[in-house]
Amino acid sequence: MPGYQSLRVFNRYEIKYLVDESDVPRLREELDVRLDADPYSGRGGYPVASLYYDTADLRFYWEKIEGLRFRRKLRLRLYGNPDECDDATTTHVEIKQRVNRVTQKRRLPLPYADALAWLDGGVRPGHDPGDRAFVDEVSTFVGNLDLRPIATTSYLREAYLGREADAGLRVTIDHRVRGRDRDFRFGPGYSASDDRRTVPPGAAVVEVKANERIPYWMADLSARLDMSVVRMSKYCRTIEAFELAPRSRIGMPEAAVRRDTAPIAT
Repeated sequence: MPGYQSLRVFNRYEIKYLVDESDVPRLREELDVRLDADPYSGRGGYPVASLYYDTADLRFYWEKIEGLRFRRKLRLRLYGNPDECDDATTTHVEIKQRVNRVTQKRRLPLPYADALAWLDGGVRPGHDPGDRAFVDEVSTFVGNLDLRPIATTSYLREAYLGREADAGLRVTIDHRVRGRDRDFRFGPGYSASDDRRTVPPGAAVVEVKANERIPYWMADLSARLDMSVVRMSKYCRTIEAFELAPRSRIGMPEAAVRRDTAPIAT
């Protein structure tokens, strides 16, 4: 349908690191030698905000915590400042799923108003005929599981793209990672006053994404910079920061809720 873009699909291996912000300048220097900066990035990064949908009993959260080999989650992603979003702003409805070690992401760009009408109200969006299977899947996903908005995550992202032998490689550095558990509507009234840090102050999250395997030089770089591998989800960190889930399904501690999640000053 005219005015709508087609579905995009990504299949990647991913590894995440937690890095001290003081080490980021050195990391940038190393990445600049081998990779190209994303033209949208710039120093300091561009804002990214994601609204996550889940079941009332947080099925997707628990699937991640329990490490299921196949798991899915649904989110609405905005590239830009949430307070500058309006009904016509392009957003992306995404299904991100994990199949063993491979991360697959499918997303459909839509105006913000159309995306909300679909996910919150069941109004199917206009789309290209080739995107019908994805639209059907999301509609069934939302309807069958009674999905609803649960939490947002937001951060500033710097991105680097592979070239030549490293084509398909993408490295991102996420700063000021934070989240919220209410007041999800993007637009002029959006305020960061309810956000909490979900990664310790002074730390950044580095993600390395590759089509086939992480290159040797990247593994060597991570070792030289003493980058700590982490198995984490920004969504799960937000759930834990706001204590939205019981410590486990049977009441015993599953993962300690972090105490370094102080509200962000506005």
